[in-house]
Amino acid sequence: MPKNKRFFVYFMTNRPRSHVLYTGTTGNLPHRVFQHKNKLLPGFASRYNLTRLVYYEEFVYPDAAINREKEIKGWRRSRRFA
Repeated sequence: MPKNKRFFVYFMTNRPRSHVLYTGTTGNLPHRVFQHKNKLLPGFASRYNLTRLVYYEEFVYPDAAINREKEIKGWRRSRRFA
């Protein structure tokens, strides 16, 4: 029986106490982290050297992951770092 597809919301940063935080959604977390670490995609994460995965949540449905990402991005900055 094939494994069910999973979706992830994740945070990347560049240092343990950094205040630069990237929030994203993906269907393949190990591959996406590899892309960030090796700066394979241009953009915010590569510009700020965001190579450290600090948090993730797993979902069964893609719309649940997208809604959670939107919820997190709507939080105040102080709450994201709590």
